[in-house]
Amino acid sequence: MMSQNSNKPATFFWVIGVLALIWNALGVIAYLGQKLMTNEMKVMIPADQLEIIEKTPAWATAAFAVAVWFGLLGCIVLLMRKKIATTLFIISIIGVLTQLVYNLFLTNAIEVFGNQSLLQPLITVSVSIFLIWHAKKCADEGILT
Repeated sequence: MMSQNSNKPATFFWVIGVLALIWNALGVIAYLGQKLMTNEMKVMIPADQLEIIEKTPAWATAAFAVAVWFGLLGCIVLLMRKKIATTLFIISIIGVLTQLVYNLFLTNAIEVFGNQSLLQPLITVSVSIFLIWHAKKCADEGILT
């Protein structure tokens, strides 16, 4: 562990940062996959699932974009050891929660995708909360400037 007045990050800082970067990069890939879906890809998706995807309003799609792009940017600046990472992660979780409200309460996604569809949002919210906490803790310890 590190002392309170040291600003040199321990190995765990880099491990968490790289894992978080990979996690958020996967989110960006999921977002781009949905936005750039071709007609050939769409025919392979069950009709009820495709209907949910295609009827997603612009504000929910924007929330998805905010969640993944600000999360990715937050990870990049976290690894650059910048305090703004905390703010970026907070913006990201606002996108996550907005998208979650849409998916859980304004669609029949649970009915269509099943109860297992709740697992991904729970993990995503948990990771988002952890990253905010982690970035704030690192800033408080002087690791982030």
